[in-house]
Amino acid sequence: MGSPIEFDFARLGPPEGARVVVAGGCGGIGSAVVRGCLDTDLDVTVIDLPATAQANPPPNGVTFVPFDAYEEGSVNAAFARIAEDGGSIDALANLVGSGDPPAPLVETETASFDSVISRNLRSAFLIAKAAMPLLRKSGHGALVNTASGAAFRGLPGVGSYTAAKAGLIGMTKTLAVENAPEVRANVIAPGGVTNKVKVTKGKEGEAVGPNGLPVGHILKTIPMGRFADPEDIVGPMLFLMGPMSGYMTGQVLHLSGGMLTP
Repeated sequence: MGSPIEFDFARLGPPEGARVVVAGGCGGIGSAVVRGCLDTDLDVTVIDLPATAQANPPPNGVTFVPFDAYEEGSVNAAFARIAEDGGSIDALANLVGSGDPPAPLVETETASFDSVISRNLRSAFLIAKAAMPLLRKSGHGALVNTASGAAFRGLPGVGSYTAAKAGLIGMTKTLAVENAPEVRANVIAPGGVTNKVKVTKGKEGEAVGPNGLPVGHILKTIPMGRFADPEDIVGPMLFLMGPMSGYMTGQVLHLSGGMLTP
């Protein structure tokens, strides 16, 4: 059998009017993804913490549903409300997640490890579990989770985050296999993104990144010579949410400026 998809090679992402949910859509990368969705005439719903939405409100024309991705009841209630509004969704971009201050893994407090796993892996499980019936109902749903290049490198100081993101990749591959062909599930794996790379001053006054390495040293490992901007993530995200990637599922798309070429 051939592909049932009608290809529009002039359009990168989902077709005009497609219903898209952006989890974590009030954050730096999430806000850029939301703008990209609006610029391509998609029907966008943002789900995020009320405090985050208050600090960085979603733009006009976007439906906002408050939720706490770490609480199962809150996640289920958010998707129940989304179902009431439209019945199905065509795509879900999950940008929920964060890390803790860097520390060697064996010196990490258990509570900190558990928290990072919850914020990055358990939250993605709860979101996928609640969203999957709506994605399946569309008949061509697309789920895109956000991991990190750290999951492939074992960077020092971010062991909990690395473990969570590696688990997220494995979970997404399972979701892809279990829910095909009605739903595709893929992963983007950004490297350093400008709004997330916390730069501080080292002992000698030089700029250092979150893992304690000088920023200049980090940039030398990136062939493109710079960190990503949030807007660099938007095109690949739209692509994975749309029919132009209709034969891709269970895959990881690296957005690291050439730092990783697996």
